[in-house]
Amino acid sequence: MTKVVVMDHPLIQHKIGIIRREETSSKDFRQMISEIGMLMTYEATRDLKLREVEITTPICKTTVKELQGKKLAVVPILRAGLGMVDGVLAVIPAAKVGHIGLYRDPDTLKPVEYYCKLPGDCAEREVFVVDPMLATGGSAVAAIQMLKDKGVKNIHFMCIIAAPEGIEAMKAAHPDVDIYIGAKDDHLNDHGYIVPGLGDAGDRIFGTK
Repeated sequence: MTKVVVMDHPLIQHKIGIIRREETSSKDFRQMISEIGMLMTYEATRDLKLREVEITTPICKTTVKELQGKKLAVVPILRAGLGMVDGVLAVIPAAKVGHIGLYRDPDTLKPVEYYCKLPGDCAEREVFVVDPMLATGGSAVAAIQMLKDKGVKNIHFMCIIAAPEGIEAMKAAHPDVDIYIGAKDDHLNDHGYIVPGLGDAGDRIFGTK
């Protein structure tokens, strides 16, 4: 069953308030998206399993904890998901990075695939799919299905702002995928945008509008 975690950390909430503002510049928006991605990764990896290993410090031998099991990968949904990658890698620098390219058809609001490039051992990794916005859920559902079709079994989804419609779509399509959210907003408008949201995350990250 899907675990939905809405993060209430004060720093995350403060930075989300900044990116919601219409007057926030692309430079500041990019920086905030990356910083939120870093803070969310810190919270989303809380349940990673540890094992005990014996080491030698400059003083003596002792037992410490280290991550056990699968290695990690981060897979942004292009293009807006790219804004979160540096923040994730700041916390998990050894993670490999894949890319899934989807765009939303403006008429049907359905996702259309145009690119997929994953690490060769992605099926053996614990994968965090990232996208700033979870609106209708179409792109996230499709991206995760692409990963499953390639044998990936351990998948998490991380977004900054989500609409209830997108959360429900994800829960219905992928009940085995945990969802980490910075803020749960009110609803989608007639154009499929999150309300109150922050507009088009990709355009605001890259200054294309």
